[in-house]
Amino acid sequence: MSPSAPTGILQRTLVNLRSAWRAISQSARAGEMPSLRPDLPDEDCVLLLDQMRECLQGRGGEVSARARAAALGQCYLSLNDTGRKRFLELLAIEFAVDRKELYAAVQEIHEIDNAAHGLKAEARLREILTPPRLKLLTQFNSLPEGVKFLVDLRADLLGYAPGNLMLQSLDDDLRGLLASWFDVGFLELKRITWDASAALLEKLIAYEAVHEIQSWDDLKHRLSPDRRCYAFFHPRMPAEPLIFIEVALVSGMAASIQTLLDRQTPAEKPQDADTAIFYSISNTQQGLRGVNFGSFLIKRVVDRLVQELPALKTFATLSPIPGLRRYLDTVLADHESDLLTKSEQDAVRALFTADSRKGSVQELLASPDWYLDKQVTQALKGPLMRLCARYLAQEKRNNRALDRVAHFHLSNGARIERVNWLGDTSPKGLRHSAGLMVNYRYKLNEIEENHEAYSASGEVATSGAVRRFLKAD
Repeated sequence: MSPSAPTGILQRTLVNLRSAWRAISQSARAGEMPSLRPDLPDEDCVLLLDQMRECLQGRGGEVSARARAAALGQCYLSLNDTGRKRFLELLAIEFAVDRKELYAAVQEIHEIDNAAHGLKAEARLREILTPPRLKLLTQFNSLPEGVKFLVDLRADLLGYAPGNLMLQSLDDDLRGLLASWFDVGFLELKRITWDASAALLEKLIAYEAVHEIQSWDDLKHRLSPDRRCYAFFHPRMPAEPLIFIEVALVSGMAASIQTLLDRQTPAEKPQDADTAIFYSISNTQQGLRGVNFGSFLIKRVVDRLVQELPALKTFATLSPIPGLRRYLDTVLADHESDLLTKSEQDAVRALFTADSRKGSVQELLASPDWYLDKQVTQALKGPLMRLCARYLAQEKRNNRALDRVAHFHLSNGARIERVNWLGDTSPKGLRHSAGLMVNYRYKLNEIEENHEAYSASGEVATSGAVRRFLKAD
């Protein structure tokens, strides 16, 4: 699929959104939109500020309120990158919590002399702590695609906020608002099949973040009878998958993503499979970063599969290790002689006997085709498998696994089941994880215990095979 695919989808959505909002804003004089230049110069900021204030004043009825919100949204969509940042800065600064009112309310709390006075002061404080900008943003909820607009607006905001305290504060407000709207209790789990609309299938191709979908035939294979794809949807964004997971129904635990995705591999009958392999989880909405529902998705899918296919006994992932290669480069740069046994060092150096170079693991990994050389793979397999197990199970920051994918699955109650040699020999797999992959296993009777141990003390659940690697380290 062309890299321009996401852009095409977003462009069509934007055109539809502008058309719908233009009709709403033109339905009342209150929705007349000022003419703003794309970069929003200072004089245009004055016009925009007046329009924002009109939205908050709420004069007229519901039709007028929706028209004003639609006009304001059109203003934002008409701006370029510079203009959008200025729009958000204006919103963040001019419509923040009123500090004078806040300090006065805090002083009043110190002077509480009875219960009735205390309740009144608490209510007043809650009102003051809800900034006008949040009330303004909430107005978009009543518009067609208004929730999607706010999600995309936050995606813009995340790019502007670093180093800007006021924009970071605005992001805190918006993230909290979206977290309440996207509580997992409001989400619907749906299976996506090849019979889904072309628009939805196109979004799967565009949003796939782990293993790129190469073509429509590739997508059809991933939705074949021995495959499953499930997604969470929100009722206010019914055409947008928020997060989706791809599952392969197989016999035994998969070790290679290339084998798993090979369209020439004979399909299995779903009812004969004993293992469900979760091989890709993709978040589709950048604006929902920090709103976590990935863990709920896995558990809901496991429940669905257990009901549908009672022969399934094993639930595991085939996961990438995105930080492994960076970790290897760091530790091997200065400590390779300490991390490899003498026989492993000799095996590596033997590959450089006719070469003037010193001979190191890093030099071998620098060759893009190293995995095709049987002598090289024999020399590297032992040390890299051992270092990978150490990285996943023992390397931590603030008591959590250093690898972000490992942290996700361990915090959900999985255990590290198996490290797979040359599990992903794609350019991306070699670049990020030296070709290795890992199975995280979800044992239904151990999930809660594993989750509690990891959350409380960073204790990592591992299989006997992984523990043997760690003992040999």
